[in-house]
Amino acid sequence: MKIGVIISSNDAETCWNALRYANFCLKQKDEVKIFFMGKGVEYQKLSTEKFNTIEQTEDFIKADGRIYACGSCIKSREQENSEMCPISTMKDMYDIIKESEKVVTF
Repeated sequence: MKIGVIISSNDAETCWNALRYANFCLKQKDEVKIFFMGKGVEYQKLSTEKFNTIEQTEDFIKADGRIYACGSCIKSREQENSEMCPISTMKDMYDIIKESEKVVTF
């Protein structure tokens, strides 16, 4: 199954759970793409020992999950492009939604 995960929260626990869900889906042999937008692009700054969003993202990338992030949202927060938060476009989000069989938002 193709699953799209859209994360727009900057709540550490919410981001952590969204990433855990995406990793679980990959383990079920689903194709998963994550799109961070709005406050969601801040997820790396939220990482704590309890809600380790960075570790979850590293696991996701290692398992061949695909990550996208709204370029406008990144730039408005004066963040930079990175493997964990790559600058993407609304067209990328559109394609994820269009191609996915299920879309989950957090």
